[in-house]
Amino acid sequence: MFREPVPRLLSISVVIPTWNEATELRETVRRARLNPEITELIVTDGGSDDGTTVLAAELGCRVLTGCRGRGAQLRLGAASACGEVVLCLHADTWLPDHAGRAITTVLRDPRVVGGGFWKVFRGGSWVLRGSRARCALRFWMGRLLLGDQAIFVRRAVLERIGGMPDLPLMEEFELCRRLRREGRLALAPATVSTSARRFEKFGVWGTYWRMIRVTVGYWLGVPVERLQQIYEAEPKTPRP
Repeated sequence: MFREPVPRLLSISVVIPTWNEATELRETVRRARLNPEITELIVTDGGSDDGTTVLAAELGCRVLTGCRGRGAQLRLGAASACGEVVLCLHADTWLPDHAGRAITTVLRDPRVVGGGFWKVFRGGSWVLRGSRARCALRFWMGRLLLGDQAIFVRRAVLERIGGMPDLPLMEEFELCRRLRREGRLALAPATVSTSARRFEKFGVWGTYWRMIRVTVGYWLGVPVERLQQIYEAEPKTPRP
């Protein structure tokens, strides 16, 4: 009986940008290590003072330090990665134990240059339960992925487009834009879970309003420094 050959497992380098993530990092790393395809974990720290870098080293991660800013930190880590695939992982996003196999599955198609995962939130308001539908809508309408969807890309392609975009905000949108010029993006058949802590801090509707303002501003050409101020501004009063 003919059997389809088992695809060769790809080596994956995980890059985790951090800033005071000692509380979240341990479980994120533990879950990532359940994937045998992940051959290295690189933590790029932006100046933590809560012991994040010490913890990362204890967990066996390679630790790099640089300027704070997710785009710059991801760029630093990706530039030193050795795996065939670079996976950008937020410090509060958990990979399932079959994430590596899911990446291998979609990258069997040579036309696919990268992608991301379906996403659900841990905790938070009932409104957040529609996150899977929103993932599908963004991807269907614009082939867009958010950073907390654990975006992955073939390292050779990432090098060809000049590395990760060095932006303090919206780096994932810019990365998707550049990757679409090189080939197809895909949603891997697996789901990551990410913390709802930002929604708990700023309120669900307040957080979505910030995201809408920042996204529209990005497409209208508002400087990313201004968008960062909008996104990170502390709320005047707590919102439900």
